[in-house]
Parts: sequence; structure tokens; C-alpha cells
Amino acid sequence: MVRRILRLVVLSGLCLAQAGCYLLQAAAGQWSVSAHKRPIPEVLGDPRVPADVRAALAKVREMRRFAVTDLRLPDNASYTAYADLGRRFVVWNVFATPEFSVQPVTWCFPVAGCVAYRGYFHEASARRFALDLESQGHDVLVGGVAAYSTLGHFSDPVLNTVIRWDDAELAGLVFHELAHQVAYARDDSAFNEAFATAVEREGVRRWKSAAGLVTDPADAERLGARRRALASFATRARNRLAGVYARPLPAAERRAAKRDAFAALRDEYAAGVSAGTLPAGYERVFDNNASLLAIATYEDCVPGFERLLAAVDGDLTAFYARVRALAAAPRAARRAALGDPASGSCR
Repeated sequence: MVRRILRLVVLSGLCLAQAGCYLLQAAAGQWSVSAHKRPIPEVLGDPRVPADVRAALAKVREMRRFAVTDLRLPDNASYTAYADLGRRFVVWNVFATPEFSVQPVTWCFPVAGCVAYRGYFHEASARRFALDLESQGHDVLVGGVAAYSTLGHFSDPVLNTVIRWDDAELAGLVFHELAHQVAYARDDSAFNEAFATAVEREGVRRWKSAAGLVTDPADAERLGARRRALASFATRARNRLAGVYARPLPAAERRAAKRDAFAALRDEYAAGVSAGTLPAGYERVFDNNASLLAIATYEDCVPGFERLLAAVDGDLTAFYARVRALAAAPRAARRAALGDPASGSCR
């Protein structure tokens, strides 16, 4: 098994530029993750494993139980094993847009359909691909990813890349990735990631309440308001940039207008953070089109899902049924159900 994986990794390195070889490196990477898996009970009984890792895994078992019993998320073998990959990230995602567009470059694959990013199990491969895209004139972002979902096709393990996160982040990760197994819309990354993010946030809220970890409700509301404000700000930013790119100007003048627009957005974002109306830590979002796309993919449709959950009075079973129906519907129907005409979000 291990010899076969190593052979596939070598082959993928030789032909990475070819489309088929991209899938080969993905398969080799997934098999490598699976090869590192150990059942959590086995890890908990291994004194060679650091005590903090064992303590975190014991918590993960409780978080997963909560996910199944209280959040009605899938009960399967996902997150019942642990894998130490010996690196900081499991994959590196590459996002790209044309130089004068806020629309993503997409790639299409079997099972997953078309997605707005391309993932690599080796950082060097991701950066080579990013350089190739940049040479074509695209805006590009390369971001390390600590976990991902195989949509239930494999039993996803808990990874060393997340094991030392704080409890709320770790719980949110489990809820987010299991949510991907509830509903999945082909060719619609923004729908899929926003749904999982909405489940993550609602799940963490309920998990904290059940664990007696609720802080000041006013603090939680302020955090939620800042997140919603960030999504709205990012939507307005994309609309503003789309207007810049639509001007019939020579390329050099459009590049100058683009630089000015991003500089203004960075200043506005910094002012919002200082005023406490926007969350800190998103400075890189306003580097280029691709960076802005990355946050849109995860945040743009979240308010729509929150409204959908409120419409069923927080009943998660009913919520999931509605989301699955939307996932099966045409994209236009999904956007009509989740979009906000006033803000232009979830277009």
C-alpha cells in the first residue's frame, strides 16, 4: 500500500502540468492521508502521543457526539480516527480571477463538479500552478487549508493540522466539515461553503450553550454583527471593482484605477476595524481580486442561510431538508432564495 502511494506521488510530480496528472496527485494525496489514520481509541491509549493531543481527541469525540445528537449531522466513521501528516496544512488551495474581473476561474472534476479553487497536497505544486496563472495575467491567491471534506466518500480523520486549535474552533471545524455531507450543490462553491459556515456558527453557539460556555450574549451579537458587516462590505467591494473594470479605459489606466480602488478598500477596512464595526484579521482579503473571491466563497451567502434557519424557528431537520431541496434546484432558484436584493449579496 505505502509503496503504491509513493509511486503515485512520484508519477504525479513528473506530469503535474497535465490535467489528468492533477487528479493523480489528488488521489495520491488522499491515499496518503488515509494511510496515516489511526482509530482515536488507539491513539488515546498510546502514551507516546503528547498528552495535549490525546486530551484534544477526547474532546473531539464529545464534539462529534454533539454533532450527531444535537445538530443532526451524519453519524458515520468521519472524525473517529486521527492522522498526523507531519505538516502545517493538508492542502494548499489556489484561487484565481482574470485581472479585470471579480468572477472566479473555475475548474471541473468528477464527483465535485466545478469549483472556484484548485487544491494541491504539496505547497510547491500549488505555487508553481499559481505562477503559471499569474503569467497568464490572472490575480491569484494561494492559501493553506487545515482540513477539508471528502463529502462522505471517505472517512475523514481529525488531522494534526487542527488538533491544537482552541475548543470552539475545533468544534466548529467538525461541524463545518460534517455539514458538507448533508447537502452539496454541484458547480456552486459559494453555496456549499456558506451553508457549512452557517451550520458551523450555529453549531458552535449551541455547543457553547450546552457546555455552559456562553459568554456575554452582547459580545456574541457584536461578533455576529461584525461578520455580517464584513460580508456586506466584501459584496460592496466587488460591486465597486466590477464598475471599475467595466469602464472603457486602456489597460494601463484600468490598472491604475484598480490599484486606487484596492488602496481605498484597505483604508476603509482598517477604519472599520478601528471603529469596531468590522472583524480584524482579514487584511489580505483586499490584496487583489482572488483574495476578495476567497472570502466571498465562504461568507457571501451565509446571511441567506441564517434567514432560512430562522424561518423554520431553528429546526435543523427542517433546515437541512430545505437546503437539500435548494442544492437540487437550478442555481437561479438558489440565489433567489438566499440572495438579498438590498445588499446584492449571494448573487
